[in-house]
Amino acid sequence: MSNQAQEVREALGARLRAFRKDAGFTSGRALAYALGWPESKISRLEHGKQNASEQDIKDWCDKTGQQEHIPDLIATVRHIDELWLDWRRQLKTGAEARQKKALPVYDRTRVFRIWQPNMIWGTFQTADYAAAVFDQAVSFYEFPNDSEAAVARRLERQRYLYEGNRVYNVLLGEQALYSNVGGGEVMRSQLDRLTALMGLARVSLGIVPKAASTSVWLGHSFSMFDNRLVLVETFSAEMSVTQPREIDLYTKAFALLKQSAVYGETARALIRSAHAHFDHSEGKHG
Repeated sequence: MSNQAQEVREALGARLRAFRKDAGFTSGRALAYALGWPESKISRLEHGKQNASEQDIKDWCDKTGQQEHIPDLIATVRHIDELWLDWRRQLKTGAEARQKKALPVYDRTRVFRIWQPNMIWGTFQTADYAAAVFDQAVSFYEFPNDSEAAVARRLERQRYLYEGNRVYNVLLGEQALYSNVGGGEVMRSQLDRLTALMGLARVSLGIVPKAASTSVWLGHSFSMFDNRLVLVETFSAEMSVTQPREIDLYTKAFALLKQSAVYGETARALIRSAHAHFDHSEGKHG
């Protein structure tokens, strides 16, 4: 959970605790008895250790006589949900909806800063590579297979590579060139795509070599959209970072990672080596 989401959750808990005390419930035990809840639930909600459901908010406010605050507190609960979105919930109807949701964010962004240590960034993916990624996701998260529609939505992002005055600062770990997504033919095509994208004036593509000296741990992937939003993906959820002091840390991390990257012909040489690896691997196993 991001610091921002936790802070909002704790602030919500403090408001609920004030409502309890104002209503004359001097202890969590007394309110728990009145609501028919375990006492531990009261403590977890008041200290921001548990997410409140919308029904929890309604029941709490009804019992403490604070019904006028229900809409505001429910909006807060929904905001916390937006800051930490469980993948199973996001993908319950398939991946296309999540891809469509990203388009307005890309449309508003002028400066992208992307770090992907072990796979190709979505907007740089070929259709075949993206299809393989979505097939993996369907298998892992067990959501309805709408890979074809999801790929089409993901490819829509690529028009922003050629529109407006956007700037793309993209860093890939060298491992991203070798993580075998879809097989040798898909990977060679994807690597060719990377080389082509390096020819775009608005694209700055750096590769962090596997033996590069680093000033910060490689950590997880993240995507920065101007200075207003950072998206961080984990196996279980997607985190939205919007608090300025947290965004500043990602800005610093990106700058340090960039110091370890190579560009231009040196980066192209790394891509060619990865391409040769897949040529050799396929020939060896053919």
